Parts: sequence; C-alpha cells; structure tokens
Amino acid sequence: MKKVILLLALAALCGCSSEPTKPATSQPAQPKAPETITGSGAFFKCYTAARGWAGDVQGFRAESLPTKTRDGKATEWRISFASPLQRLARSYTWSSGDISHSSDDSYSPGNSSTMVFNFQALKTDTDKAFAVAQQHGGDKVIEKDPDTPVFYVLEWNHLKGQLIWHVIYGTDPDSAKLRVAVNATTGSFLQVEK
Repeated sequence: MKKVILLLALAALCGCSSEPTKPATSQPAQPKAPETITGSGAFFKCYTAARGWAGDVQGFRAESLPTKTRDGKATEWRISFASPLQRLARSYTWSSGDISHSSDDSYSPGNSSTMVFNFQALKTDTDKAFAVAQQHGGDKVIEKDPDTPVFYVLEWNHLKGQLIWHVIYGTDPDSAKLRVAVNATTGSFLQVEK
C-alpha cells in the first residue's frame, strides 16, 4: 500500500509544475503592407458598389493619391459616378481594399467637367499608361528625382471624344514636373501636357 501511495504521489508531482504555464510565444505581427491596385481595378470595384446606388450609373472621373510605386498602382482611388436619371453624383473611394462613398451631390449632364463615359472604353490600365509616360519623359524625371510621386487622373475629353489617363509626376497638376496624356482605350501616347 505504501508503494501505491508513493507512486501516486510521484505521478502527481511529475504532472504538476510550480511554474505557471506560459502562453505560447509568437512573433509580433508584422504590419501588413497597404494593398495597392491599378486604376481600372479600382474603377470596376467601385462601379460594382455604385450599381447598388443607381442602375444607370456611369463614371466621369477617377483619381489616385500620389504614390512612389512604379507599377501603375496606388493605395487609394477616388472614383466619381453620376446617375443621369436621378441627376445626382457620388464619389466612391477604394482604400487598401475597403470601399466607402460620399454623400450625393447634384449632377448636370451638360457640365463639360463631369461628362460621363461608357465603361467599355476603359481598356488600358494605369500600369500600361505609366509605361507609356515613362517613354515620354517620365524616366528622366524619376532618374533625376527617384522620390517623385506619381498619380493618375482618368476623364473624358469631350473635345477630342477620348477617354484619357493623365499620368502626373508630382503632388498636384499645377506644380507637376511632367504630365503625360495616354489614350485609355488604345493605350497610345497622346501628348506631353507639361
């Protein structure tokens, strides 16, 4: 009987520890890199969301935040849509995978700065537009100042009847080091704007 008690006591001691159990140590979570996307990728994700707002929705402008990436992608895009039937406009923002929208604003179909376009005309993406812009002076701007941000603006040019990507080297259009226009349907170079 003494042997049984001794064995039970020994088993109990082996199973117990005087130290509290420590949680499993894990590596601290690395901050997730912001998600980036091309202009047409953001446009179509926001277009899908905007269709829930109005069935006749059409885009009239897309703009990225300035970025230092050199792949035609950005972490944030603002896409503006109009509902000609409702005479309302609304902007959608794609930011690192999340989509939000602004409140409604009035819309006038005759306003040349908000001319809607058929989304099927958007066949060239910002990665291609950036490559074209690089061939027309952008490479020299980046070589001279590698930290130059780049951003993209998409809009319908009613005078030329073309959907245009403006690839802008700088933080705003007015003080940009270079602006290059690229046809968003064909991908062809149109002109150096500055």
